Amino acid sequence: MKSQTFYTLAASLLLGASLSGCVVAPVAPVEPAAVAPAGVVYVAPVGVVPGPGYSWRYHAHYGWGWWHPRYGWHRGWH
Repeated sequence: MKSQTFYTLAASLLLGASLSGCVVAPVAPVEPAAVAPAGVVYVAPVGVVPGPGYSWRYHAHYGWGWWHPRYGWHRGWH
């Protein structure tokens, strides 16, 4: 009786250990925050972030907008 309990416990621990896993996504390098030039007024973002990874930045021609390190400016700013 004790040996059957031991084997059942050992099998369940082995099964639990084999089914548990950890997925780790690589972290993208963090871009330094863009600083607006002197004399430019900070405009707070209105609305929601378009997606994960976007940050609120200043563009010399377009002004303030959402920027992503992989996709660039939101809505096609270049």
